[in-house]
Amino acid sequence: MADRAEQQVPDRPGAVAHRGRGNGGLMSALGRRGYTLVELIIALVLLGIVSGAIYQVLVNNQRVYQAQTQQIDLQENLRAATTVLPAEFRELDAVDGDIQSMTPTSIQIRAMRKLGFLCTAPALAVGLGNFTMNVWVSPMYGRNLPFAAGDSVLVFWGGNAARRDDDQWLPVKITGASPFFTCPDAQPAGGTPGYQLSTSPPAWMNIPGLAVNGAIPKGAPVRAFSIIKYQLYQSSSDGMWYVGYQNISKGSSVQPLIGPLTGSDGLELDYFDVNGAVTTDSSQVALIEIHVRAQTAQPVRSGGALGTLANKVDSISTRVALRNNPRCGPGSAPFVKC
Repeated sequence: MADRAEQQVPDRPGAVAHRGRGNGGLMSALGRRGYTLVELIIALVLLGIVSGAIYQVLVNNQRVYQAQTQQIDLQENLRAATTVLPAEFRELDAVDGDIQSMTPTSIQIRAMRKLGFLCTAPALAVGLGNFTMNVWVSPMYGRNLPFAAGDSVLVFWGGNAARRDDDQWLPVKITGASPFFTCPDAQPAGGTPGYQLSTSPPAWMNIPGLAVNGAIPKGAPVRAFSIIKYQLYQSSSDGMWYVGYQNISKGSSVQPLIGPLTGSDGLELDYFDVNGAVTTDSSQVALIEIHVRAQTAQPVRSGGALGTLANKVDSISTRVALRNNPRCGPGSAPFVKC
């Protein structure tokens, strides 16, 4: 028993010493110093510098994004100018009156909107007055199909089928359109679907040389048109300049189509005859030159954060030949015999 007690006694001081060391470590951790006021100030200053740098990066990115967006809008406007206007002008026939008026900043035209074909030759006679035209349902091309009451159309007058120099387009006003008509085609059996178009008495029906039965043949094209005006236009809502679009046939007001432009010099139209000379005669126009000068809708800062804040400006020019002018016979310039 004495030996066992002697063996246990040395262990107790060691255990006590171990516990003593543990309590001393805890007291040392509790007594450790925290951050000083100077250290906190330095940390806050560094945080402010980093935050300011991040904010500046975000602001610059936003500025670059806005500038790129404005640049894209500017390019799209110029692209629209070279798409819409040439597409309208390309189909004009100046000799037959498709250009109704023109200035350096505006042009009023007969813009083609629909195309169909006669499935029967209409009866013509001097003083006949109202007459009907029957067109196939298909093929038919264009916008706002099919033909409808109120449409203004041009019908092809072939005259003498053996000659080309007497061909022309005659105006007709549609007063009614019935879809319940069958074109008397041999194939398929029973005919094909068509429209019967009623018209108001055209003035040319009283001209003996035009009101000739058979002069408008089966298969003759019928083209519906609208009177459209493109013009330099200043909006009353924002004061900016645009290429304005106005449907005269529908009595609509001017609507901004392309822009904003640089100002009163934003649209320029030049007209040339077949010899390349400038002309003011709308019936002699063979080529139209289009100049559009556009700007961004909002100011853009160029050259970094300290750069100048201003509207970015760009321009484009293109030429359009009028493809439907007569190439021979009456109206060709210079005159070319067919």
